[in-house]
Amino acid sequence: MSENMVLFSGSANPALSEAIAREVGVPLGKVEITKFSDGELFVRLNENVRGVDVFIIQPTVPEPQGNSGNSLMELFLLLDAATRASASRVTAVMPYFGYARQDRKDQPRVSLAAKLVANLITTAGADRILTMDLHASQIQGFFDIPVDHLYAAPVFMDFFEGLDLSEFTIVAPDLGSVKMARAYANRLGRPLAIVEKRRPKANDTEVLNVIGTAEVTGRNLLIIDDMIDTGGTLIKAAEKLKDVGARDIYACATHAVFSGGALDRLEKSPISDLVVTDTIPSVRASEKLRILSTAKVFSEAIQRIHRSESISILFDH
Repeated sequence: MSENMVLFSGSANPALSEAIAREVGVPLGKVEITKFSDGELFVRLNENVRGVDVFIIQPTVPEPQGNSGNSLMELFLLLDAATRASASRVTAVMPYFGYARQDRKDQPRVSLAAKLVANLITTAGADRILTMDLHASQIQGFFDIPVDHLYAAPVFMDFFEGLDLSEFTIVAPDLGSVKMARAYANRLGRPLAIVEKRRPKANDTEVLNVIGTAEVTGRNLLIIDDMIDTGGTLIKAAEKLKDVGARDIYACATHAVFSGGALDRLEKSPISDLVVTDTIPSVRASEKLRILSTAKVFSEAIQRIHRSESISILFDH
């Protein structure tokens, strides 16, 4: 790999950053991140980055792992430091992009947080964004800089194709995840069912109906989603599917946010196994939880961006 590239890691997910660096074949750049007694962050890059292609790896991290506001502020400071140190290009590598659910103004007097965060990242000095499985693809349009949007599908497909899914139906836990679930169903050659829900308020879900009941009764199910926050959508969908005669229920999601004791609730739910990726560091181990690495996907994308090559080949799985 070219010496004209440096990877820096914020403090949000150092394990993933180290795995990406190993795959790329370069050590992580030295960076100093400290906090004053009042909580203010201090950032200094301890590497010369003048004229260098810089990649800063920092997802937003929710509670209890950290604070999404702090992880974003840390990213802003890292981007600003690299820009002021005359880096030739600065790419923000955000395996998980927080605030993505606030992507539209659907109520009076609310902020458009996803757009605001996009503006702040650009203002802080990012020339490019690399992220994975945005909650809403249109967020790419909030940026006035290039966005490379990766998918965890190759990671999950490699895992699922090693299993016997002959008696499985793929399930979308809500209407917003239908497109993703249908892509998995087509690739795996499995039927599709859809859970219809409504959300009376944030983090509160009410399941209304199951579309495709004939493909659920007496079959094993694999629920596909992009993220799990409180687990409410997933658990209520699983309970409804059990009510209509499902056998074993499995689930996968790219981003394991797991806020508010979600993992405890998932362990008590009808879900047999849950497969997630490492875009967010895991709260703790669980017998139901299997974590797949996204390091190879990100490392390949980083190397292709550095060489000015297309990354669309990563979508051909």
